[in-house]
Amino acid sequence: MREIPFWLYLLVCAGVTYLIRMLPLVLMKKKIKNRFLLSFLYYMPYAVLSVMTIPAIFSSTANMVSAAIGFVVAVILAYFEKSLVQVAALSCVAVFIAEYVMKLL
Repeated sequence: MREIPFWLYLLVCAGVTYLIRMLPLVLMKKKIKNRFLLSFLYYMPYAVLSVMTIPAIFSSTANMVSAAIGFVVAVILAYFEKSLVQVAALSCVAVFIAEYVMKLL
């Protein structure tokens, strides 16, 4: 069986990605007025980001408990509108402390 060159795969992937991004711009000439569709499109990025991020949070540490502690710390800090750097740094510190304490026990 003949091997397909890498560049052909790359070209097909680039074409599909371009079509996915270009077709809505070409096909949707009028402004969207449907409230349901507008709310769906508004919340879609948040839902996708959550679905991609949360499993990674719980599989990134040595222990599920330390991951949960870091997640809870991040949610609390985000609720109180701390900056992204503060949330990331302090949740990492919380995970580090939790891992250290669990190692001692």
